Amino acid sequence: MRRRYSNGAQEDAGIDMTPMLDIVFIMLIFFIVTTSFIKEAGIDVNRPTANSAQVVKKGNIMIAVSDTGAVWIDKRRVEVGAVRANVERLKAENPEGAVVIQADKKSESGIVVEVMDQVRLAGVYSISVSAREP
Repeated sequence: MRRRYSNGAQEDAGIDMTPMLDIVFIMLIFFIVTTSFIKEAGIDVNRPTANSAQVVKKGNIMIAVSDTGAVWIDKRRVEVGAVRANVERLKAENPEGAVVIQADKKSESGIVVEVMDQVRLAGVYSISVSAREP
């Protein structure tokens, strides 16, 4: 069987992948730069409801206080006295980080206040208390 086209014509018919690869790399860089990671506290708490609850987008240091009074940071249980050191470490990793305290609705307010005090002593003054919308 005889071919209709020469080998030079077949090479020109290929798809140039260079622009697509450029777009993929630009999108990859965009997602790497704009992604923020939220560190989980380590436990799920039954948060209280509040009519004035708002979404806080900058909170990336999560501290959980369970109904038994246990304090969790970065998926580890810590004592209240160790909250300051842990928050200082997490703040060093992300200097613009804010703290969100997820307190169970059955937790004691005294422990929550102690945790908030430790966070302020660590130099973080942007503290939010997590709540659900009703």
